[in-house]
Amino acid sequence: MKNTFLSLLLVCVTVVWGWTFVIVRDATSPEVYSVVPFLTLRFTVASVTLIFFSRRINRHTLTAGFGFGVVVSIGYLCQTFGLRYTTATNSGLITGLFVIFVPVTDFLLFKKRPPHEFLLIVCVSFVGIALLSDGNLDGFNFGDLLTLVCAVAFGIDISLLSRYAKNHDSGALMLVQMISSSIVCAIVWGITEPFKLPPNSFVWQSILLTGVLASALAFTVKAFVQQRISSVRAAVILTTEPVFAAIFGYFLAGDRLKPVQILGGVFIIVGILAAEVLAAIHQQNSE
Repeated sequence: MKNTFLSLLLVCVTVVWGWTFVIVRDATSPEVYSVVPFLTLRFTVASVTLIFFSRRINRHTLTAGFGFGVVVSIGYLCQTFGLRYTTATNSGLITGLFVIFVPVTDFLLFKKRPPHEFLLIVCVSFVGIALLSDGNLDGFNFGDLLTLVCAVAFGIDISLLSRYAKNHDSGALMLVQMISSSIVCAIVWGITEPFKLPPNSFVWQSILLTGVLASALAFTVKAFVQQRISSVRAAVILTTEPVFAAIFGYFLAGDRLKPVQILGGVFIIVGILAAEVLAAIHQQNSE
């Protein structure tokens, strides 16, 4: 029951991310506002929010949170700049490779081999992502390479978080991560673009919404859950984000889904259900 509750919490995170994906897409369209300033302000809002809910930060949490912040920033920035050179379809598909890089990172850094059944579930989940992205890679280019770096960064973040988050208060850890991320994004903003504040109330509202809900709350819940479940299981659950993004895109933005994309969503859901069943079996066997 406890494991199911933790999984549902992580699914709630992906629901929030899927919902705000539509909002961010509209707020950061080329004619409205640039993504790097948006990310900087989003993480700044998250930092301010978490100050009121975090416990005292020690030296170890400061070091770990800074490292997580750099890794997450690299992921978001590479994904952002990658979209300038590649298609949204390619970006979604390649970003989904994080589900494969998690067990790879676990093995390379910690010599940890996940059960073979989980590796099969990872493959099923990625097939789902490929189908949801319409399975169409339009020639690998520089943008795809940047997006691949994004997927590696997200995979490393999930792997390291499941390994080290249990040693820290999740709120304090995410506070440092958000501060670190806002600093990294601010530096990139200063190098690549002129200073410009959001042009209208919709962008400001989007920044506040994503800063409080999709960053401060969602990342803290994610850290809390990853203190208690395996990295591979977390990765499989996190693959539901594009599913919810597609659902909210359909109802809120009028996006249309092809039958093959719906099939991809089914694959991802099947992967999660299989992961939950296997987790329950492994827990029962260990008791």
